[in-house]
Amino acid sequence: MRRVRYEVNGGPEVLFLEEVAAPVAGPGELLVRVEAIGVSLPAVKRVREAAEPLPLGGEVAGTVEAVGEGVTGFAAGDRVTGICFTHGYAELAVLHTSMASVVPDGATAVDAVALVRGGLVARGAWEAARPVAGESVLVTGAASGVGQLAVQLALLNGASRVVAAAGSAAKAEFLYGVGADEVVVYEDSSWGEPVDIVLDAVGGALLTPAVAALAPGGRLVAYSSGGGTVAAYDLLVGAKSVIGFQMAHLVRTRPAAYAAWRDELWRLHAEGRLRAAVHAALPLESAAEAHALIESRANQGKVVLIP
Repeated sequence: MRRVRYEVNGGPEVLFLEEVAAPVAGPGELLVRVEAIGVSLPAVKRVREAAEPLPLGGEVAGTVEAVGEGVTGFAAGDRVTGICFTHGYAELAVLHTSMASVVPDGATAVDAVALVRGGLVARGAWEAARPVAGESVLVTGAASGVGQLAVQLALLNGASRVVAAAGSAAKAEFLYGVGADEVVVYEDSSWGEPVDIVLDAVGGALLTPAVAALAPGGRLVAYSSGGGTVAAYDLLVGAKSVIGFQMAHLVRTRPAAYAAWRDELWRLHAEGRLRAAVHAALPLESAAEAHALIESRANQGKVVLIP
């Protein structure tokens, strides 16, 4: 089978395609014929920053070819999606059943990798903010695969005003198209009227203006891998707070909520109320191009690879 790998840290240019033997499903695992792969910013960052080369895992969707020992609830021929922690940029991948779910009839593999993981991150970040109906929200990284879902889910869950923040005014049309009430650019001197909640997918130097955008008593939910620091005084004077959100923690501690939100995402998608926008669907051999798109922050929606 074909898969994408890297041997040294660097940019998209270090990725290469190779032919290897197919993996085998172990106990509790599914062997999946991959039909779509979701490319994410964390995966791109791992290629540049990981202490040693790691398998390119992430969201995959496809059809079960074989099941491992002890597997129940799944069978060959099932259409599934989930997070792969080994080699996911491949024609065949292994999913543990704890991270796999069935793709409903009428949905495609591309729908699955564009909707489920990103939607769960967006939904979880929203919940972490402890929202009250009628509050206003600002979403950074709003044109990303997660961000565009966060904009939509905030509106669907009762936000009175959703401000989409992005790195370029060129993304405004896309962001208004997914429902944003207002669009601001990071370099703007003001991000408009203060908001009750900021969902921050960027971090780093952007944390300072993001905290400044909060109204008194506002909450910022940080769910990016961008790091950064916040001055305690900036929180004190406005009675503001910063909350961290991590999907892995949610999976471990609130599996029932994880499952319920996943079902909710599919229901909203089937009803046509939630759109998982896809910027590009590229062939597996174009993995470097996909990573370059993410690194340049040029994407408007999810970037997907097709084996």
